Amino acid sequence: MNKQELIESIAHLPSDCSRPRPMIDKITALELIKLLDEPQKVTVPQLVADWYEEHKENFDSKLWAEIYKFGTVEKSEFAKWVYKTKNSISTIVNMYQFGYTVDKEPKYTVKIKSVNQYLVRNTDEDFLGFLQSRLKSKFTRKELEDAGLEEVFNSPLFEVEEVEG
Repeated sequence: MNKQELIESIAHLPSDCSRPRPMIDKITALELIKLLDEPQKVTVPQLVADWYEEHKENFDSKLWAEIYKFGTVEKSEFAKWVYKTKNSISTIVNMYQFGYTVDKEPKYTVKIKSVNQYLVRNTDEDFLGFLQSRLKSKFTRKELEDAGLEEVFNSPLFEVEEVEG
């Protein structure tokens, strides 16, 4: 129910006009108010939330700058998301107006079956490789694809397990 429908519903409620101020049934009015549509937070991928948090102070100009980049060769990941996602501009504006939640991407551990080694990432040393270690790194599908390891999902040589983020 939108605001106008709520106003009309309350206007049509029976009222007691025997007093200086007309009275309507409070319980019925409250039940109608509960039916009022409230703007909902939108759910977005982490990369969109990251872009928004970085640019929310100058939201209008930063969004315009990203849209302007559509004609260029180098598009940011955010610009690519905007371009390929239906109603992306509406979603971003709704983030700004009503808030948002982040869609949690599944994370995976990757193990080479034959040697019992796990894929490990150490960002301090710029290391990504397989080690026979208890240290197991968690990766999103996109991180694995970006590292050139998308084949781990289809190869019998690897065991890929979805884990909690």
